[in-house]
Amino acid sequence: MREAGLDAAYADHGLGVYPMTAAGSAFSADMIQSTGNPVADLYEDMAAEQKAKATYEYLLDLIDDPDAADPIKFLREREVVHFQRFGEALRCVEERLENKHMFYGK
Repeated sequence: MREAGLDAAYADHGLGVYPMTAAGSAFSADMIQSTGNPVADLYEDMAAEQKAKATYEYLLDLIDDPDAADPIKFLREREVVHFQRFGEALRCVEERLENKHMFYGK
């Protein structure tokens, strides 16, 4: 744990989940992007999926072990599916916002 630089996190959290960035920054609510506008928020969600996919691709560039690469490839493909589902949701929201009987905003 010390060699990996994880001794402080281990001392605070043991083996519990403690979300962190790859650089070791702890997760905070500041990382959540939400405007309250469903179109803007869905685009933000889609961008987040693309960023996660890129991170997995960068990790794959660093890995030589196929046993380590296979789960990362699975996670990368899952990001593609998430991106597609958010795109479908965006289309549904845009269609509903075009409906004359839909009231949105102030």
